[in-house]
Amino acid sequence: MVLSRWFVTIGVLAALGTGACTTYRDQLARGQRAFEQNDHDRTLAILRDLEPDMKRLTMPEQAEYAYLRGMTDYRIGYKSDARHWLSVARTYEERSPGVLPVDWKTRTNEALDELNAVVFSEGTEGLTTSRRSELDDAKELAAKDAKKGRHDGSKDAPTESSSSPAPRK
Repeated sequence: MVLSRWFVTIGVLAALGTGACTTYRDQLARGQRAFEQNDHDRTLAILRDLEPDMKRLTMPEQAEYAYLRGMTDYRIGYKSDARHWLSVARTYEERSPGVLPVDWKTRTNEALDELNAVVFSEGTEGLTTSRRSELDDAKELAAKDAKKGRHDGSKDAPTESSSSPAPRK
């Protein structure tokens, strides 16, 4: 009788523990959905709430968390935090190759290379923590596309000169 109560207690605790892990996974999935919808403020709120319990996730889920957190911080403009979390994601990938999808790994490396270049040239003071505007994002995207030779002449990215006519001579 005492032994059967013991097994019931262990079963209940195991079920509760499994349910808790599912909750963390669900929260991570909500964060990823918000990220994919470009709702960066919501993504950051979800992930910051999950951060104290990050170690309860599996190792691949921790890598996913680090990537999502780093790219969210990067897109918002919190470059110092982005560098930290993207470095964590890269470390997971180095320790367990293939833990990040190929496109995530590529974006992680590109963003980290950019952030590290700032640190190497300007020091950590060069990593801003101010929010980026949509205009800043569009300008940066247009500059990167032009640099890679992808500019097709379309007007999908606003520029400063597009808001006012050119001065006459």
